[in-house]
Amino acid sequence: MSNHLKRLVAPGSWHIPKKVQKFVMKTAPGPHNAGALPVGVWLREHIGLAGNASEVRKILHQRDVIVNGRACRNPQMGLGVFDIVSIPKLAKHYRIQLDKRGNLIAVDISAASAKTRLCKIRNKTTVRGGRVQLNLAFGANVLADNTYRAKDSIVVTLGTDGEERFRIVDHFPFEEGNVAMVVGGKHSGKVARIVEIARTASSVPNRVILVDDSTDERFETIEEYIFMVGRSAIAPELEASA
Repeated sequence: MSNHLKRLVAPGSWHIPKKVQKFVMKTAPGPHNAGALPVGVWLREHIGLAGNASEVRKILHQRDVIVNGRACRNPQMGLGVFDIVSIPKLAKHYRIQLDKRGNLIAVDISAASAKTRLCKIRNKTTVRGGRVQLNLAFGANVLADNTYRAKDSIVVTLGTDGEERFRIVDHFPFEEGNVAMVVGGKHSGKVARIVEIARTASSVPNRVILVDDSTDERFETIEEYIFMVGRSAIAPELEASA
């Protein structure tokens, strides 16, 4: 299987020049879908830390890029919404988010903010001993109690080097009145309050109606595209970049 694809067919959310070169790095299989932005492309095209693929590999080989609390060694590893990327040697920390046009962007955050990550619960299962395991959308699993539900969001710690990791410090339920970001479809990147969850007893996806309190705009999307980011208001650490 090829490790690259033509720039002309690269996902628009990558927001990269289409005609500078013919090919661009392809995303490797992982926790995010094929639209996730490869670390190598992000280093070259977005922050300019590397000029070519060889420099990308050297940077990653030195373990200079930390993704969600772990050193990244694969330049094709995909970055998705709310991933935390740190470059310790530069004392720089970023959160990957969607802008209002649906493009993946890196937002500068503080070192304190980089110690936690907002996660969507994909589903939950019961493991040995009757314990509940939350399966998160970015590939991690967390043991918790049964108060959390699929499609809720939680905030977990990203401890490294023996620090506490994956401890739940906050919880944003998927319910009417709470705030969500749309991460797919034509409204991708919008942050609004949920006013109605229309469930259907069929294979048709459940619909979610939201309202942007700043403009009174009402719109709807499907349940799959919802990512909870706050309760009655957007989480404080996300406000500046929403």
